[in-house]
Amino acid sequence: MKGIVFDEFLQMVEANYGLITVDSIITKSDLPSGGVYTTVGTYDFNEMVALVTELSQEIDVPVPDLLHHFGHYLFDSLVKTHPEVVSSYSSPLSLIASIEDHIHVHVKKLYPDAELPTFKILEQTDTQLRLVYTSSRGLYMLAKGLMEKTFEHFGQKVNVDFKLLREDGKEVEFTLKQVG
Repeated sequence: MKGIVFDEFLQMVEANYGLITVDSIITKSDLPSGGVYTTVGTYDFNEMVALVTELSQEIDVPVPDLLHHFGHYLFDSLVKTHPEVVSSYSSPLSLIASIEDHIHVHVKKLYPDAELPTFKILEQTDTQLRLVYTSSRGLYMLAKGLMEKTFEHFGQKVNVDFKLLREDGKEVEFTLKQVG
């Protein structure tokens, strides 16, 4: 997993729970990296699992809820860092529908060895999008948070439903329905 994701996660933890909590979860996680990440570095995904698990225990919030919240946080951070990517879209559905053909192409240019989830579009209308998320990491709640925040960014409301196609969350069907 790319270091930028670790950096953003730790920044979210600091912003919401304080530096003491960041230090605590890093110390308790016993990370091979020592909790020091460069944005372009690649780190073992199990380090993220350890950090999220420790945070969950420390603040008594379930891991899926933390990942969902992180999706919201990460979207805002990505927009600040790469506003040109989002600004080329006029609607949240068009942005989400272009993840594979544009967004991930852009990410791969910046981080060639990034392991990204895939999104296969099943159905798209002016107000609805059905797609399948596939990832070896099963971070579908992070993806859900990113999708919701995309709509919020465009001043739109959305209902996001999902169905686990695999119990481990590595394959999930999402249905996004624009409201209003």
